[in-house]
Amino acid sequence: MTYDSVIVGGGFTGLTAAYFLAKKGQKVRVIEADSSAGGLAGTFEFSDGVTLEKFYHHWFNNDEYVPALVKELGMEGDVITLPSRTGMYYNGRMWKLSTPLDLLRFKALSLVDRIRLGLLVFQVRRVKDWKTIEHLSIREWLEPLCGKAVYRTVWEPLINSKFSVYAEDVNAVWFWKKLVLRGSTRDSKGGEQLAYFKGGFGRLAAAMVTKIGEMGGEVSFGTKVLGLQTEGNQITALSTSLGEVLGRNFLFTPAFPIIADIFEGHAPEQWLTAQRRVKYLGNMCLVLRLNRSLSETYWLNVNDPGFPFVGVIEHTNFDSPDNYGGDHIAFLSRYLAVEDPVWSYSDEEYVEFALGHLKRMFPEMDRSWILDHKVWRAEYAQPVTERGYSKYVPGRETPYVNGFISTMAQIYPEDRGTNYAIREGQAVANSM
Repeated sequence: MTYDSVIVGGGFTGLTAAYFLAKKGQKVRVIEADSSAGGLAGTFEFSDGVTLEKFYHHWFNNDEYVPALVKELGMEGDVITLPSRTGMYYNGRMWKLSTPLDLLRFKALSLVDRIRLGLLVFQVRRVKDWKTIEHLSIREWLEPLCGKAVYRTVWEPLINSKFSVYAEDVNAVWFWKKLVLRGSTRDSKGGEQLAYFKGGFGRLAAAMVTKIGEMGGEVSFGTKVLGLQTEGNQITALSTSLGEVLGRNFLFTPAFPIIADIFEGHAPEQWLTAQRRVKYLGNMCLVLRLNRSLSETYWLNVNDPGFPFVGVIEHTNFDSPDNYGGDHIAFLSRYLAVEDPVWSYSDEEYVEFALGHLKRMFPEMDRSWILDHKVWRAEYAQPVTERGYSKYVPGRETPYVNGFISTMAQIYPEDRGTNYAIREGQAVANSM
C-alpha cells in the first residue's frame, strides 16, 4: 500500500498532523519507535495500574491549542484547572512565591531587590521585537535589568540547572518568552492557574491514535526508521524495522540529529551538517511514589548551589493524591549532556544519588517513604537555543519536494511544549 502521508514520530506534533490529515480524507501512517504514543508527554503504569506521565506536564491558562484539540475530541470534561503553588528553596529554607505578597516577604533579597524582581515582568514586556535581544546571552540581557544580586540569587541557579554546560550560551529570547508567558497567566490577585488533563497527556495522545484509526489511518509502535528510498527529487519509501513503507508525502518530527541519520546517504553533507548544528541536552527524570508528602508546594525551585535538579515537582500538590491510590507523586528532573557520567548511572544508583540531595532539603526523609520509583531518560529533551538561533535553525524543507520537517526545536521563540507541538502539527498538516 502507498500512503498519502507517512509521519515519523508519534509525539504530539506527529499525531496532530496525522489527525488533521486523516480528517481531510488522507490515508496516513504514523511510525513510532517507542511502545506508546505521546513522546515526551507519554505515560506509564505502576504495577497496580496507576497511570502517570514519564515527565511532568501541565499547561497554562492562556494556552490555546491544547484545549481546542481536547474540545474537538469531545474530552472537555477531562480538563481540570487548579491554582499553582510555587516556591523556592534557598539558604536552607523554603519560601512561598505564588503571589506578589509572597515576593515581598522574600527576605533573601533586600527590599530594593525584591521590588526590582517584581518589576521585571513589566520590563520584559517592553521588548516588542525579540530579534533585538537574540545576540545576547540570558546573563548579558537580564543582569542589567534586575541587578546582580537578583540574578545571582533567583535566576542563575535555575538557568544553570536547566541548561547545564550550555548555561552561558543560551540566548536571551528563551528567557524573555518564558517571563512574558508566565506574566500573562496571573489572575486578578496575582496568583497562577494551571490546567491538567486527567490521567495524563498520554491519555490525550491515545485518544488521537484511536481517532486516527477510526478515520482509516494506522499508527505503528516499536518500529524504527532505518533510512530512505528516493527517486530524483522525491522520497518514495521509508526503510523500517518492519520493512518498506511507501508514501506520497513524508513528515519527520524527531530531533534534528535523528533526522540527519535517517537522511544519511540521501542528502548533501552541508544539509546534514545544518541538521546537526542544533545542540540538545538530555533529561533524566526520577518519578517517586511516596507514602507521604514532601512539602505543600507543587513546583519548588531549588536555588541552593550544588543541588543537581531543576527542582522538586510534587505532582500531587497539583492533581489530587486520590487519583494515585492516595499516594504522593514527586518528580526530580535533571538536564545534562549525555556525556555526563550521571547519564550512565543505573536506576538504583540514580535513586541513591537523588536521595542524598533530597535529604539536604528534607532531613527527616527516609528510603522507606518510597513505595515505588521509575527513572526515565530522554536523549534529546531540550534544544539549546544559542545566540543567533533563528539564523541557523533548519526550516521545514528537506532536499526532497515531498519531505517535510516539524520538530520541537523549530517552535522558537517559544520553548518546547505540548501546546506548541499541537500548533505546529496542525500548521505542517495544512502546508502538506
